[in-house]
Amino acid sequence: MKKKSFFGKLTKCAALALVFGVVAGTGFSGVNYFLGDLVKGGQEEAIIQSDKIQPTSRVASVTSKDISGVVKAAMPSIVAITSMTQQEILSFFGQGRTVENESSGSGILVSKDDEYLYVATNNHVVQDSSALTVQFSDNTTAPAAIRGTDPADDLAVIQVALADLTEETKNTIQIAAAGDSEQLSVGDAAIAIGNALGYGQSVTTGVISALGREVTFQDEQTGETITSRLIQTDAAINPGNSGGALLNAEGEVIGINSSKYSDTDVEGMGFAIPMATVKPIVEDLIANGKTTISGTPYLGIYGNDVTQEVTTFYHMPNGVYVSRVIEGSGADAAGIVAGNIITKIDDTEVASMDDMKKCISGYKVGDTVVVTVQIADNGGYLEKEIPVTLTANTY
Repeated sequence: MKKKSFFGKLTKCAALALVFGVVAGTGFSGVNYFLGDLVKGGQEEAIIQSDKIQPTSRVASVTSKDISGVVKAAMPSIVAITSMTQQEILSFFGQGRTVENESSGSGILVSKDDEYLYVATNNHVVQDSSALTVQFSDNTTAPAAIRGTDPADDLAVIQVALADLTEETKNTIQIAAAGDSEQLSVGDAAIAIGNALGYGQSVTTGVISALGREVTFQDEQTGETITSRLIQTDAAINPGNSGGALLNAEGEVIGINSSKYSDTDVEGMGFAIPMATVKPIVEDLIANGKTTISGTPYLGIYGNDVTQEVTTFYHMPNGVYVSRVIEGSGADAAGIVAGNIITKIDDTEVASMDDMKKCISGYKVGDTVVVTVQIADNGGYLEKEIPVTLTANTY
């Protein structure tokens, strides 16, 4: 979740998020883009003019006192997402063990083709996932895989194979109707739907509090500071809502719930990524798959600093303890494994993750470096030099 003028910059944002990706696209062969769809005789059709999908309403406007019709129509378009991640924990004796963690988020059904159903969500909902499960409005579940990610905008698309869905579920689910976030006004009604706290789909209501709020956050993985212009709403957005939908009074998705200002003295400050931002990014992720950040080399490991204190107590070499190797990375291909301790890149000694990142930043994607690792062996360590070809960072 991410992103000047509001009290300077909101730098205390905790990502929660939702993402709604509007999918369009005349250039995507074989893919039906239903964003801004219109239901006719049970069939959903994309309204496409001048290569742009025109948002249309699927449900009638309702009064602020009765949103049940809007919710009923929109709920089949919203899903709950369960993400499993693996974390390497360093034991008292210096040995690593894998712990599996479960987290919850939300997503929006944005498109389908002959093989897959595509779900827009937040990148932080699926980041580092080892397994993903999607639960639909009829409570059935299916496995999912990441189609593409855009960490800088906290957006991602996952895909579910239609073959994994029952006919009943296929007939129940719907592709979300897209709204125009550029036509919003402060004070407009806002409805948030998502998997709050992992308890299942829930609904909160409020209004559009502000438009174009600049909210800043720091990417925990890269340390990069990112600022985004978001929709502010007082509709309650809680952990697990990330990736869910912010709707207008007509039931159209106008944003993906993304973050909430976190402070014990603050209430009613939620944020969503506007559809105008979401639409082109999600279209590209569906069309082209995984995002590649060209020119950014990386080794492909997650690690922990082996500090002097750890070295003293556990007699481990000073360096970077490899807690996890990213599948498909240069480190993975070269044979570096969890539990190795990296002590040198070429002729440069590394004593921390920061040292390693600074060292790697001096190379280009495709360069080969010699990584010196220490490998645990019967209470001691053996040193080994491993050539690694640096790949592009796709995270």
